[in-house]
Amino acid sequence: MINHKASVRIVSHSPAPFADRLEAGLLLARELAGLKQKRAVVLGIPRGGIVVAQTLAGEIDADVDIVLSRKLGTPGQTELAMGAMAEDGEVFLNDYIIREVGVSPSEIEQEKERQMAEIRRRTQLIRAVLPKVPLKDRIAVITDDGVATGATMQVAVWAILREKPQKLIVAVPVASSEAVNRLAQDADEILCLRLPPMFMAVGQFYRRFEQVTDGEVLEILKWERERRAGR
Repeated sequence: MINHKASVRIVSHSPAPFADRLEAGLLLARELAGLKQKRAVVLGIPRGGIVVAQTLAGEIDADVDIVLSRKLGTPGQTELAMGAMAEDGEVFLNDYIIREVGVSPSEIEQEKERQMAEIRRRTQLIRAVLPKVPLKDRIAVITDDGVATGATMQVAVWAILREKPQKLIVAVPVASSEAVNRLAQDADEILCLRLPPMFMAVGQFYRRFEQVTDGEVLEILKWERERRAGR
């Protein structure tokens, strides 16, 4: 039996698809209506997660931000996270994975340098539009359009935990059982609208699943900047 830190709420096991990311965000907001007036911050994972985050945050009157963390891929197994790097350069290392795989200090440094370069590139682009929201003592809600293995979301969880939020909630439209079990080790709460028995790819659970461009992400961040200014 897996010992979960998080309280896990699964709304349905239906494999029925969502119409689009907008509908997914609205349905998440319905389940998280209790967060209204609680100064929550909804953080979307690029790129599709930003669309979900915008809709969700708009409904519960929360701030929107983007997760600029990067997974540190294990040499030879790049999908396996040996750690994570946050936007401010803070690094989390998974000592268990590093020991089991036998990753050398030089390999860790090489991967850190590679991912930090990508973070800097993205930071210059994104933070020129929207300043980062401090998360300390805030309720942080991380979302995406779906979670398959959970590796990318786990990186976001690791990075955000370093900022000491009051509570960390992972809220997703659809996920695999593997992902939920993985994320429940670190998050305070998990909300998953649909946990289907068979999970191949996130796109199978949407009738419309268009690619989200960098331009669309920047437009959402501009929308958030104007929304904050109008409060």
